Parts: sequence; structure tokens; C-alpha cells
Amino acid sequence: MGADSARFEELLLQASKELQQAQTTRPESTQIQPQPGFCVKTNSSEGKVFINICHSTSIPPPADVTEEELLQMLEEDQTGFRIPMSLGEPHAELDAKGQGCTAYDVAVNSDFYRRMQNSDFLRELVITIAREGLEDKYNLQLNPEWRMMKNRPFMGSISQQNIRSRQRPRIQELGDLNPSATGGTESGPEKPHLSLWLEAPDLLLAEIDLPKLDGALGLSLEIGENRLVMGGPQQLYHLDAYIPLQINSDESKAAFHRKRKQLMVAMPLLSLPS
Repeated sequence: MGADSARFEELLLQASKELQQAQTTRPESTQIQPQPGFCVKTNSSEGKVFINICHSTSIPPPADVTEEELLQMLEEDQTGFRIPMSLGEPHAELDAKGQGCTAYDVAVNSDFYRRMQNSDFLRELVITIAREGLEDKYNLQLNPEWRMMKNRPFMGSISQQNIRSRQRPRIQELGDLNPSATGGTESGPEKPHLSLWLEAPDLLLAEIDLPKLDGALGLSLEIGENRLVMGGPQQLYHLDAYIPLQINSDESKAAFHRKRKQLMVAMPLLSLPS
């Protein structure tokens, strides 16, 4: 972003259009048939709800971390760890008493599912994330208390699901992000949360959370071949991140999403990650 405000606004508008176009021009999907795992029972204001936890080798696994490392990550930043999962459509079923209920199929990676079977902590984490994901996707309010069905691996039948053919790689695959020592102190600028993913083999996208800002006025952004530096107005934010990929800084663009209060950055790559 340059100093000229008119050029700045033009750049944001262009980047917004290109980011929206990138999201709508990649509709590729693959149909999968999840395998049954286990079923949990909960409820909503509309009645009984069953969540079929399934698995498929077509779904990417989460980062390979120990439970101790995961606990630390969740304590420091609950958005820093993601479990890829596919949330199926609701389907009406009949429970053991012949009463109507609703079931949802939630699929995770098969290898991760096998690991989860031996860990109460991972199982409860997956159920919690699945419940919250269903609430967000379908505008539900599910009871956080649940019970695992002992003799029923799934409710009803497990339907095929469509997943994106081009999954977002986990941030761990990109290498470690090493913010520089100039990131500020507790009394200085705040270091915002940064999310990175490959939207295409040669396009890296970034989202920088800036909840204290209502617009892009006063933001500064510098992008080098493998470095991203952002400054906020009135010393509110400062981010200096090393990115272990070669970025085409001349073709990079940025846009501020007012509703989400995020700076979105699209960075074409000069070379592909190994």
C-alpha cells in the first residue's frame, strides 16, 4: 500500500473484487462416502439431535502435535489449531422409540479418527468443535451436554458428502512463522493474529485480525520476498512475520474487510512450496 490515499482505495477495491472472484471461480468438489465411527446424542429446542462422527481418508488431517502441545496452543489461542472436518446436511430420522429426530454427519480424517479413539481429550475436543461448527453453519443452538451411544455407531444412514477438491493446507505445512523481536512489548503495539493458507498452488492468502479498527485508514503494509510487515494507526498494531515462501511483492494486493475487521492480503508466489 502506498501513501497516496486515492491509489490506496483503488488497490483495496481491486483486491476485494479479485479475492471474491477467486473464491467463486474454484467450485471444484469431490464426492466422498464417510465411514461410520460413533454417534452422540444431544438436543435443541426442536427436539433430539444425533451427531454421527464419521471419517474419510479424503479429508486432510490436522497438525501432528502432541496432546500437551495442543493444550498449550488452546490455552494461548483457541483459533490457533484447526481440525479439518466436513459437516453434512441434516437428515430426519426415527429414534429407537419411533420418535422423530434430526441427525448430522460430521467427517474427520481417518488416521486422526483412529488416534482419537484412544484419547478422551481428542474425542471431546472433536465433539465440541463439531457441535460449534453445526451451530454456526445451520444457525442452531445445541445443548453442550451430550451422551455417546454405546450400541449405535450412527443414527439413520450416512450420506455422501461433497468436499472441496483443493483443501486449504494447514499453516504448519508452510513452515514456522517467526515474528521479529520488534513486535512490541505489553505496553507497545499489539501483535495481531495472522492466518495463512494456500488458495491455489501459486497464491498465498493472509487474514490479519484487527478488531480495534473500523477501516483501513492509517494502515501500512510492506511485503518482501519472504516477509510481511504491517503497522496500525496510532501504534495500535504491529506485525513482522517471516514467511518461508518467495512472494511476488509487486503483484500482491490487500483489502480491508469492514464487517469482519480483517486485512486480507493476496500474495502470488514466485516459487512453489516443496
